[in-house]
Amino acid sequence: MTTPDRSEAESQPESDAGHTTGHTTGHTTGHTTGHTTGHDTTGDPNHRRTYDPAHTGNGAVPPAAGVPAVEASLVAEALAEIKRVIVGQDHMVERLMVALLARGHCLLEGVPGVAKTLAVRTFATVVGGDFARLQFTPDLVPSDIVGTRIYRPSKESFDVELGPVFVNFVLADEVNRAPAKVQSAMLELMAERQVSVGGRTFPLPSPFIVIATQNPLESEGVYPLPEAQRDRFLVKVDVHLPDAEQEFRILERMSVDPPKPRRILDPERIIALQYATDQVFVHRLVADYIVRLVLATRRPVEYHLPELAPVIEVGASPRATLGLVSSARALALMRGRDYVLPQDVQEVACDVIPHRLVLGFDAVADGVRAISVVERVLSVVPPPRPVWRQEPGEAAEPNQPGHAQPNPTGRPQDQPGQPQGQRQPGQPQGQPQNQPGRPGDDGGPGNGDARRPEFR
Repeated sequence: MTTPDRSEAESQPESDAGHTTGHTTGHTTGHTTGHTTGHDTTGDPNHRRTYDPAHTGNGAVPPAAGVPAVEASLVAEALAEIKRVIVGQDHMVERLMVALLARGHCLLEGVPGVAKTLAVRTFATVVGGDFARLQFTPDLVPSDIVGTRIYRPSKESFDVELGPVFVNFVLADEVNRAPAKVQSAMLELMAERQVSVGGRTFPLPSPFIVIATQNPLESEGVYPLPEAQRDRFLVKVDVHLPDAEQEFRILERMSVDPPKPRRILDPERIIALQYATDQVFVHRLVADYIVRLVLATRRPVEYHLPELAPVIEVGASPRATLGLVSSARALALMRGRDYVLPQDVQEVACDVIPHRLVLGFDAVADGVRAISVVERVLSVVPPPRPVWRQEPGEAAEPNQPGHAQPNPTGRPQDQPGQPQGQRQPGQPQGQPQNQPGRPGDDGGPGNGDARRPEFR
């Protein structure tokens, strides 16, 4: 049996090697899969065992969510550390964090040499947790990824040897080079967060995220990702080449002594941040806006977009609706808010929806891009308008998403200085309209918080 080379994502004392993260890592199946794994431990003597539903009792209680402003500052610190190493890819780095907080997966598409793999390695080091890199090749088989059964003559029985995907961060490098059998094996672990080997089911560790990369230029020796697998990626990020200034900064920073990232988070804190993301409030009119955006890709004529009817062959699935909600919640938490604004939905829409659309043959032949279709939908479908309540004697700053409002609950106010660099889509045209809300979205913890706006 071949043992994979293991490299520490961050150097730790030998005495910490006994720290348990609650899952199995780095087993191979007798076939070299071209992957490397890294196991991170922490030197903090107060560090607690990772919360893992797969390895705790049924009564296990997840970590309690904290204050959004405090959590946002923690996330901002992690992002700043990643950006200290990665130059000019702020949008990619922040969408990786969105996918992690929203319990989703991320697909990175870009030409070679734009720091896709380096960004994922740095992200895994800063965030903490186990990391495995899988180099996808045409001769890869499912057992190389999920594991297989091995016969033990001494026991006259079969043992299950788990594959390298039993880690927190899986980098699927050049994912479109693997054949259909491997892609089908990826479907279960991405959607169900479990694998089936030898008639048994094994849950994956928590947190768990698949970050895949692909090169859009090469067409030889590649297998296009099926629609079912593309739909399982929460976000797809187009990684662009840097400009002249960023290229010069890369030369200065990386040519002689590249900076070494330091660890900021750990799996337990990630799980706490994920549960805090779940508590971010979504107003029923914002939820209705999300539904209308997705429905506009399926029935464009009904939403005053007749020009898109011959362009879109298959619209976004309900998974896109759920993805918009979870991504917008994650982005709101990163901004230090415990409520979602329509601007959050607009920012993540161009990363959540385009890869789920299937364009018609004529549209593809004419060079129509899916992101242009989404931008057109955003420009036509009207969002609800947020209105902040004003306390007596307080100066008003209308419609300022980051403006700190009176806080009778005693919770910390929104913090300025959140990560910059996100694109700001243009304000959709048309007058906002009152839309019927979805039941269950007009309440929740802290619904009377004065910091939250009303929507019209």
